[in-house]
Amino acid sequence: MEGEESTETKDSSCTPDPVKDPVKNRNETTMRTKEEDMLSMITWNVDGLDDEDQPERARSLCSYLTSYSADVVVLQEMVQPYMRFIHKRLSDTYIFIKGGEEGYFTMMLLKKSRLTLLNSEIVIFPNTHQMRNLLVAQVLFRDQKLLLMTSHFESCKASATERMWQLRMVMKRMSEAPDDETVLFGGDTNLRDYEVTTVGIPSSVCDLWEQLGEPEKCRYTWDTKANTNKGITFKCRFRFDRVYLRRAAKEGVPRLHPHSMALIGLEKLECDYFTSDHWGIYCKFSVE
Repeated sequence: MEGEESTETKDSSCTPDPVKDPVKNRNETTMRTKEEDMLSMITWNVDGLDDEDQPERARSLCSYLTSYSADVVVLQEMVQPYMRFIHKRLSDTYIFIKGGEEGYFTMMLLKKSRLTLLNSEIVIFPNTHQMRNLLVAQVLFRDQKLLLMTSHFESCKASATERMWQLRMVMKRMSEAPDDETVLFGGDTNLRDYEVTTVGIPSSVCDLWEQLGEPEKCRYTWDTKANTNKGITFKCRFRFDRVYLRRAAKEGVPRLHPHSMALIGLEKLECDYFTSDHWGIYCKFSVE
C-alpha cells in the first residue's frame, strides 16, 4: 500500500534502476540526437482568402504549427489578418518572411532555435496575372547551407502555359545553385502530372513523394471527395502541393535525404470546415 515501507531487501547491484539504466539512457539520447539532426518542414496552402469560419480555422492552423513544431514552414494564400493572428502567437519561435504585402501572398517561417537566416529575396514571375512569385531564403542549418524556396504557381487549368514556365524557372534556379548548397522547395504548384512530364525535372532534383515510394495516402493534397470546404459536388483530386529537393553536390558537404512525409489538416473542425481546402504536407529529411 502507498506509504508503507517494504521489508523486502533488494540487491541494488543486480537490479538497475530503469531511470538510471545507462543502456536505455544511451538509446534515448541517440534517438533525440537523430531527431535533432533531421530537418522538418511543413508546406500548406492555408486558403486565407476564404472568409468562412476564418477565426476557427486560423486557431486550428496555429495549433498544427505549434504541435508539429517544424523547422521550416512555408505557407501559401496568406492574407494580412491571418498573418497578424499567427505572428502574435508564434513570433517568439519563428522568424517571419513575407512574399508580399497586398492581397494574398506566400510566407516562410524559420525556427529561431534551429536556423540562421542569411538573406532572403522575392523573385517576380514577370508574366503572372495572379500576383505569383518565388520566395527564397538562404539559411544555415547545423553549419550547412540551405536555400529554401516556396511559391504558389498560377491557378486553374487555363493557366497551364504560365504555370509550366514558372516550374521551369524554379527548376533552373534549383539546379544552378552553388554545389555546396542544398536546395529545398515546397509549395502549391497547381501542377498536373502531364505538365511536369512536359517540362521535365532535372536529374539533380528529386520529388519527395516519388523518392519515398509514392505512398498512396499522401498522393492527393487537393481532394474534393474528402475535403468539403468548397462545396464541390464532383470528385476532383490532384497532387497540387509538392516538395522538391536538390542535394548539395560538393564532396564532403552534408546531404539531406528524404525520410518521411504525411498529410496534415485531415480533421474536420467544430465549425464543420477543415483548416483549409488543401491538406498540408509535413515532411522530414535526414542529414548524411
